[in-house]
Amino acid sequence: QYERQGHPYYASARLWDDGVIDPAQTRHVLGLSLAAAMNAPIQPTKFGVFRM
Repeated sequence: QYERQGHPYYASARLWDDGVIDPAQTRHVLGLSLAAAMNAPIQPTKFGVFRM
């Protein structure tokens, strides 16, 4: 049971994460993600650095 539930597809099938990226597609997916992140304007902040 542990081996079956420890498989990455087990968690993805239950929508516990955002999915599994095929290692061959990592560069493409990362490029798309960075391009999407750079499209949003960066708002100025009114607070300092949060430290834990």
